[in-house]
Amino acid sequence: MTPTIAFAAAFLVTLALLVVVAWSGMRAKRRVHIPAVGLAVVALAVTIWFAYRLGAVYDLESAGVITPIHLFLARFATLSIVITIVFGLRTLFVPKSLRFHKRLAWFSLTIVVLAAITGVVMIVLASPIPSR
Repeated sequence: MTPTIAFAAAFLVTLALLVVVAWSGMRAKRRVHIPAVGLAVVALAVTIWFAYRLGAVYDLESAGVITPIHLFLARFATLSIVITIVFGLRTLFVPKSLRFHKRLAWFSLTIVVLAAITGVVMIVLASPIPSR
């Protein structure tokens, strides 16, 4: 499997799991939500691993200014997800923090979508590296 196909598959699985996370969170279905968050984190880690392998296939610097923008958003999205998870765990013990967790979750999801959009633009604009 090529790095591009592997990345695309992992990316789609991650997005699908994030939809399940959002759906289950909005409906307060903890039995679905908590495992879905765990699976989404694992899928995100796999997606990031395959994303780094794309560097061997595409000259990402050739995409221009979108590359540093995407990298910033991707790192920020990952950090915001970690913070959201921490506050989600806190919600289990301090139910009053649920409202803040929800706000963080929507903020994180927004940053993830922005990172996804800029990532797709970056790959489209990047020049393929000729194979040897």
